[in-house]
Amino acid sequence: MTPEVIPAVPEIIQGGMGVYISSPFLANAVSCNGALGTVSGVAAERILARVLGRGDIGGHYRRALSRFPFPRVAEQVLDAYYIEEGNPKGLAPKNAPLFAVNPSESLIALTVCANYAFVYLAKEGHGNPVSINYLEKIAMPHVYAITGAMLAGVDFITVGAGIPLQIPGVITDLAEGETAIYRVPVTGTNITNHTMSFDPEAFFGEKLPPLKRPGFIPIIASNLLASLLIKRLPKGSIHGFVIEEPTAGGHNAPPRKGGVYGPKDEVNYAEIAKFGLPFWIGGGKASPGELRWAKSVGAAGIQAGSIFALAEESGMDPAIRREIRRLGFGGKLEVRTDTKASPTGFPFKVAVLPGSLSEESVYLSRNKVCDQGALRTLFDQGDGSIGYRCPGEPVALYLKKLGKLEETEGVRCLCNGLMATAGLLGDEEEAPIVTMGDDVGFLRFLMRRGGDSYGVAEALNYLSG
Repeated sequence: MTPEVIPAVPEIIQGGMGVYISSPFLANAVSCNGALGTVSGVAAERILARVLGRGDIGGHYRRALSRFPFPRVAEQVLDAYYIEEGNPKGLAPKNAPLFAVNPSESLIALTVCANYAFVYLAKEGHGNPVSINYLEKIAMPHVYAITGAMLAGVDFITVGAGIPLQIPGVITDLAEGETAIYRVPVTGTNITNHTMSFDPEAFFGEKLPPLKRPGFIPIIASNLLASLLIKRLPKGSIHGFVIEEPTAGGHNAPPRKGGVYGPKDEVNYAEIAKFGLPFWIGGGKASPGELRWAKSVGAAGIQAGSIFALAEESGMDPAIRREIRRLGFGGKLEVRTDTKASPTGFPFKVAVLPGSLSEESVYLSRNKVCDQGALRTLFDQGDGSIGYRCPGEPVALYLKKLGKLEETEGVRCLCNGLMATAGLLGDEEEAPIVTMGDDVGFLRFLMRRGGDSYGVAEALNYLSG
């Protein structure tokens, strides 16, 4: 690894939140103001298909794709999904295909282009570093998604929701012009994994331009996982750690004992510091005092999410953002850790909001469909083939796929719920699900009344004291 090609990471990292909450435009604003802006790469291909189908208002994604180094591929994506006047009312939008172990060439092209466009727009107009965030749990797109991000010159890749041991290998393969491979886990006894592989040179029909190697920052929650990654990965492949405490929004690491977070879940930061790598602490740290505390225990700084999710530049639906700010400012926002809500099996932070999937009545009244499929997992069908299932899909269908009834109880459809939170589903009847960290105390410092708003620059001014 060549150290000089990896820029320094600022003391404040913006979290890679949800589906399009950490949009390219939020990340751009954060990086422009001197922190590390992070794009959420989750379901990027589905988001690009939706945005293009709505007419790409402002022309941002067409502008990004006009710079894609393989114009023929970008044109194919635009031909397939772009509707100049936006999707006519009453006509079902064109969704991206669901990922499978043998994705079509058109889905590969869409995925590479989407991740390229996300990073391009996040980096546009400034020279500061930008990161992209992925979930280890959503593994099938990784080899294609990381290719697109690296083609756009992404500076850092952060990965959470699992043990991301394979990411450095993908980065190295792509940087050296080799075929990237990723073993995706399969639930079963005869088939336990499937290897996804991607040869970009063969796909595009020509050599890739030189790709810089981004820094890799795993998102972890324990000393044990930090130690495991350092022992298992080649020296120099980890640039640092983001350590998320249980108070962080989104997916949390499961409690280590008794289903309740306790002393065993506390991180020993003195031991983390001994690894000699920089680290940032996330989860209720969005204040100048918490930033000072983090640095006092050896951290390079903090990761903050909710404070940016509620800023005007975020991708959250404006009406939802205003309501969350109003409730939070008045001390009336309830955030609960739901151990069943996420199909991933990880605990998930859910903001209690009327009309959202946080309400049992809304959850029970929803017609269960699995038409986004980002969280589908692979299973051995027992006949030598691989199937796909999700605990959030119709129960009868899940049971038919050898799933267990108890695995479906209380599970929300995060794919549709999170896309609704970002306003990506239009007229489709899907309720949102909003994830938020435990602490929104920062609102009292950024707003004078419940109806006020604030931007990224104000948030960063506050955090840096």
